[in-house]
Amino acid sequence: MSADTVSLLASFTAPEQIGTTPLSMLWLFPLAASIAIVYKTIKLEKITTLFFLREVIVLFGSIIIFMALTAVALSALAWLIV
Repeated sequence: MSADTVSLLASFTAPEQIGTTPLSMLWLFPLAASIAIVYKTIKLEKITTLFFLREVIVLFGSIIIFMALTAVALSALAWLIV
């Protein structure tokens, strides 16, 4: 095994450090996209390109909007408590 391979494999031994800043919410986009793609791939009986893309985009948007509304509601609740 080459040194490059060992170095690459060793990088997967520790989890990615994601902070608790608002900027860390950007990790939500690829996660929501992958969830939408996999879910629609499993649930659709017949997959055509345009129909599949439309369904994935609608589900992706729904996930993002729901998460944003949840974040705003939790922030407002925390502001009221404090």
